[in-house]
Amino acid sequence: MARKFLYVVVVLIVLTVAAGFAFNLFGVQLTRWSMIPTAAFEPQAQVAANAYADPELWIARPDKPANPALWAPAGYYPSQSPEAAVFYIHPTSYMNRARWNAPLDDQQANATADLFLRGQATAFNEAGAIWAPRYRQATFGAFLTSKAEAEKALDLAYGDVAAAFDQFLKEAGDRPIILAGHSQGAYHLTRLLRDRIAGTPLATRIVAAYVVGWPVSKTADLPRLGLPECGAADQTRCILSWQSFAEPADPSLIFDTFDATPGLTGAARKGSALICTNPITGTPNAAAPASANLGTLVPDASLKNATLQPGRIPARCNGRGLLLIGSPPALGGYVLPGNNYHVFDYSLFWANVRADAARRLAAFRVQ
Repeated sequence: MARKFLYVVVVLIVLTVAAGFAFNLFGVQLTRWSMIPTAAFEPQAQVAANAYADPELWIARPDKPANPALWAPAGYYPSQSPEAAVFYIHPTSYMNRARWNAPLDDQQANATADLFLRGQATAFNEAGAIWAPRYRQATFGAFLTSKAEAEKALDLAYGDVAAAFDQFLKEAGDRPIILAGHSQGAYHLTRLLRDRIAGTPLATRIVAAYVVGWPVSKTADLPRLGLPECGAADQTRCILSWQSFAEPADPSLIFDTFDATPGLTGAARKGSALICTNPITGTPNAAAPASANLGTLVPDASLKNATLQPGRIPARCNGRGLLLIGSPPALGGYVLPGNNYHVFDYSLFWANVRADAARRLAAFRVQ
């Protein structure tokens, strides 16, 4: 099976939004115009409590044939006896503006979600067995507007994720737990932390939570998540988060909507400092040279496979809490407006994320 990566998807999105000069000038505005649904929100019933007992509702689980989460680049291998259980929530793969939520059987969205797992969730397949649910995700445009329909779409999606998480807990047994998500998946992960983990015995089983590609306000969100920001490379029961931008960075596409919403504590998010974990060092508000990057996942010319290239990408936390990676690296024409390397948040640092999970699991083991 061809192992095409999510980079293909992003370039197609960009090409449908605008081309060439017009996109460079008006990328943010055109993205909003082309992606926000104009249709009314369609209320739907919540999934049944036991819906995720059905293996068909999972993209990845330990007993899933052709599991995309078991891929690894040359020289790396998934564990044959994984110690931890990993719950991974994929980012938005539904780009259709005809609906606010993806149908569970949407073939294009599901195929794209499979690609996301190959480029992201695979970083954890040495540390743990991976469960990754399908869910009625909110469409991409829901994150570009403050319309009430967007909040309803996200609530519906979260209901699916929460039901999947409850089933995951039944199947994972008493193993240590790693939580991971990206973009919309990371947004839902913050709600899981607040609703299912904060203040419960389950918090003691969390090795780490990778809330990547979604802003986490230190003042307006973090106090409700039940786990602290990771302050050391071997700290456990803590949260990592970063958002990757080349320079000069323009995060307005993300922050305009984020700053207009209250945080999980009810406090205003506007202007607040964000968690910025440097994935190269595993520590907050840090800087690291490219030489410390163990490997960036880069697709080959055919886009059918990928290799790890060490020493290419530096990283430093800066300002409010963006992760800056220096001058725009030549990784293809898949960058979002504002030098936003959002789609590459995991793949830029794939080998370091893999090492980070192993290091924190080892520390958890001896506590």
